[in-house]
Amino acid sequence: MSQTANFLAFDLGAESGRAVLGRFDGERLSVQETHRFANGPVRLPDGLHWDVLHLFTEIKRGLALTAHQHERDLAALGVDTWGVDFALLDRDGRLIGDPYHYRDSRTDGMMARAFQAVPREEIFAQTGIQFMQINTLYQLLAMVAQGDPALAIARTFLTIPDLFNYWLTGQKVCEFTNSTTTQCVNPHQKNWARPLLKQLGIPGHLFPEIVPPGTIIGPLTPAVAGEVGSAALPVIAPACHDTGSAVAAVPAEGTDFAWISSGTWSIMGVELPEAVVNDQALAANLTNEGGVAGTFRLSKNVMGLWLVQECRRAWASEDKHYSYDDLAHLAAQARPFPAVIDPDDEEFLKPGEMPARIRAYCRRTGQPLPEDDGALVRCVLESLALKYRWVLEQLEVVTGRRLEPIHVLGGGGQNRLLNQLTADATNRQVITGPVEATATGNILAQAITLGHLASLREGRELVRRSFDVTTYEPAGRPEWEEAYQRLLAPGR
Repeated sequence: MSQTANFLAFDLGAESGRAVLGRFDGERLSVQETHRFANGPVRLPDGLHWDVLHLFTEIKRGLALTAHQHERDLAALGVDTWGVDFALLDRDGRLIGDPYHYRDSRTDGMMARAFQAVPREEIFAQTGIQFMQINTLYQLLAMVAQGDPALAIARTFLTIPDLFNYWLTGQKVCEFTNSTTTQCVNPHQKNWARPLLKQLGIPGHLFPEIVPPGTIIGPLTPAVAGEVGSAALPVIAPACHDTGSAVAAVPAEGTDFAWISSGTWSIMGVELPEAVVNDQALAANLTNEGGVAGTFRLSKNVMGLWLVQECRRAWASEDKHYSYDDLAHLAAQARPFPAVIDPDDEEFLKPGEMPARIRAYCRRTGQPLPEDDGALVRCVLESLALKYRWVLEQLEVVTGRRLEPIHVLGGGGQNRLLNQLTADATNRQVITGPVEATATGNILAQAITLGHLASLREGRELVRRSFDVTTYEPAGRPEWEEAYQRLLAPGR
């Protein structure tokens, strides 16, 4: 380990973005949020979009605020965001339209269309990625199917963090971990799955060089540095996919652990040295996404706390303004197992009217309707915990390993009720923390790149020294088994 250094991480999620300053003194790491800003979809006449101009403005504002206080001490910065969404640039590097939001309905029916051209098994063999209609592959196929003129004038494809890196540095590259979320990358070749793209009529010339996490993309452009009052800091690609950065910060000592990145999405998986692309992984609809230090994350996306977020939004429109702590308290007071839902039912993907959708699912499957708001939130949290058990079982079958403990990372790790329910449902020890796992993993990657840390293992040792964790032990309640069967066979 070397001298003290400060690093700036930009972590953008589906609800908000933050600038987080990481201070490394050679022995411990501390993190401090220096700027926070809202994020969310924008509904336009042609569909649901992201306001990337607003987000880039906030990134620059966060950089300016941090540089004003710490400019002489900043060693580098890095950006991570959600996956699958993308921007297209024209021949002069100009943005072609506002990027679509992954929940936009234009991908409805696109998976079936893709399977008509290329068998499902072949798509998985070429990409190793979970089938979800939000994936970039089906977003691009929708553009092909609709004859979108943007494809005709586009010259460069960039995922969302790659777009911000381009605007910060002028360099057009795609970082590996986020690129793998697209279902357009061959995990064995670690390059674009060009035969698949050609089969689906997606222009292959759009896709730039893929670079590994830890790459120095370049210095800030003079224009950006001058605007924010900063030196020409190096911009380092961490794991630009937020889950990849979060998993890098797992405070694990061994290798047989599972992890859950808990937020708008819950992503549950295991870290492996290479992708697992076989019939078992396909049958379980697992995904192989790139990680740091040459690893892969064998995992599965679960709908996550999106359901609670949407319920909260719906109740706010009825003038019931709950905090997340309020909802957790109401759920803790509710009777256990009012009903069990599959969080990944397609009815829950789109925004709007979530309490009514959950009750409709219960009615359709012959279950009692949650009687009040607390019971409805408890239904969601217990159902998430049960779905984690199902995913854990699939991961253990595919890897042939018993996975324990389960490390819970991200904002959902602050939901004590969900953490205990997860321990009970899976019958595994659950360890939560650090809360700022994504920003921490982003910072670790920067520190490793610049030689302040020697390896990912050393980075995880640093996390264990620097942050508190909380452990939850399973209570062994027998009623979980009956509830699990209701998840597996709804309506029976």
